[in-house]
Amino acid sequence: MKTCKRKAVLLLSGGLDSTTILALAQKRGFEIYAISFRYGQRHRRELQAARRIAAAAKVARHIIVGIDLGSIGGSALTTGIAVPKDRPLKEMSRGIPITYVPARNTIFLSLALAWAEVLGCADIFIGVNALDYSGYPDCRPRYIKAYERLANLATRAAVQNGRKLTIHAPLIRMTKAQIIRTGLQLGVDYSQTCTCYDPASAGEACGRCDACLLRLKGFAANGIEDPAPYVAQRALRR
Repeated sequence: MKTCKRKAVLLLSGGLDSTTILALAQKRGFEIYAISFRYGQRHRRELQAARRIAAAAKVARHIIVGIDLGSIGGSALTTGIAVPKDRPLKEMSRGIPITYVPARNTIFLSLALAWAEVLGCADIFIGVNALDYSGYPDCRPRYIKAYERLANLATRAAVQNGRKLTIHAPLIRMTKAQIIRTGLQLGVDYSQTCTCYDPASAGEACGRCDACLLRLKGFAANGIEDPAPYVAQRALRR
């Protein structure tokens, strides 16, 4: 007799963190419905990675939702504002950098919530992290808890039918090194992921933005080389 798996909506960016939680959620026995967003980000190559990763993981369904956050502006990720480079690691946790996209996770979670209600599932997975990160307010534990409370006041599924939603953020208190170690134990192929905020036209990571520096730090802490391609590697091959 075939066992019916519990459905979960998972926010899949194509980056290191979301790919790790995909492997974690599947290990826990969830049937994954992955959602990605084309929101006007300059690093749209992450969506190509998300497609590859979703296909390789054989998720139940993968959708890409379009939102024009570029028209709102306010972030280096959606406008022509320069992405900060070569910031010291200590500086990354001080203040909120210009790569913060106003209300991004609130918007993403709201759309994931809507899909979860339609699918009849009560679980959403998101790869936010509050240790090795760039100080974003919508990546912190109290934000996730507050949104979960809101979600359970905002849906018919919860209010009328008693189906309470749980937002899973399994990486939120892990360092980047711990996240990578966990993913490697689960067999995650990190060469397929895209983390860089400002990749080259050919897709290589810059190696200098906050996302790249934190990623490289995590791999170094595990004593292994990051398998993703970097611009500096291309320069060395010339």
